Amino acid sequence: MTGGSGASGATTTRGQLVDRFGRAHHDLRISLTDRCSLRCTYCMPAEGVPWLARSTMLSTDEIVRVARVGVALGIREIRLTGGEPLLRVDVVDVVRRLAAMTTPDGAPVEVSLTTNGLRLPALAAPLRDAGLRRVNVSLDTLDRARFLELTRRDKLVETLAGIAAADAAGLHPVKINAVAMRGVNDDEVVALTRFAVERGYQMRFIEQMPLDGGHTWDRHVMVTQAEILERLRGAFRLDEVPGRGAAPAELWTVDGGPATVGVIASVTAPFCGACDRLRLTADGQLRACLFSQAEVDTREVLRSDEPAEAVDEGLAAAFHACLAGKKAGHDIDDPTFLQPRRPMSAIGG
Repeated sequence: MTGGSGASGATTTRGQLVDRFGRAHHDLRISLTDRCSLRCTYCMPAEGVPWLARSTMLSTDEIVRVARVGVALGIREIRLTGGEPLLRVDVVDVVRRLAAMTTPDGAPVEVSLTTNGLRLPALAAPLRDAGLRRVNVSLDTLDRARFLELTRRDKLVETLAGIAAADAAGLHPVKINAVAMRGVNDDEVVALTRFAVERGYQMRFIEQMPLDGGHTWDRHVMVTQAEILERLRGAFRLDEVPGRGAAPAELWTVDGGPATVGVIASVTAPFCGACDRLRLTADGQLRACLFSQAEVDTREVLRSDEPAEAVDEGLAAAFHACLAGKKAGHDIDDPTFLQPRRPMSAIGG
């Protein structure tokens, strides 16, 4: 199979991205930075975060080159993550260059972004014009004091303004992500859903996962999908939406629709069997899973002195090496499970 062009015009000649369990991979999550403007308690410690060295982080040309090889191999969707991706000064240019790519059959690559929303008032329209299709915005609470406690920053007003800016710019559907935490914000499940439904946003609740910087995650205090649905059913009529496919969220219509609410139950109802995602960290490491202990280095390939065609072949080989090590599932329930060394902010959400 002959793929599309690399950044240099060289071509890739590797097979499609299918792992040993038969899962075809079409979704690439690219972290643009490990830096963030918030310090959410379930993600990062308040101080002493060991940032990646600037010299280790991929340049825009390098990101585009890895993505182009991935697209030639079957990637159709790219999600930009962080850290906080909007902290990258050239994020609009990154989006423009990625959105200009087409798959081997000529379809445009879909580019989306996950953000805390703080910079969306200034960037939503430029990002839309650059080709961004939609955004997911993190919002764990509607209470200002609680927001400050959770994120260690008094930025609820700015976050809400960012969500409104994304909506006004037409970055639809605007998805709202909330991590449900016992004794912290689990009493807001209904309020957050009502907030989203009334404004035409799509609400998504996420089971807290063992990806915090302090390694303090405790399954026994985690709010489960079953508990989230129980709370929601106390206020709304929920009807399951069929045809989930490879999407991480299970969906239910709210009071007959068209509004939906989703739950990403990575712990209690894992969807590993249909996973179609690979991840590229800001420092150029390919990962097959959020919970993987293994990484495949693309930065060394990118910065080698090899000819352009050899570099693209090396990147294609890196994609396949990453897939070769992908497990059937994340094994959170296995007694031997170890939390990844990197926190979510350094992997890319």
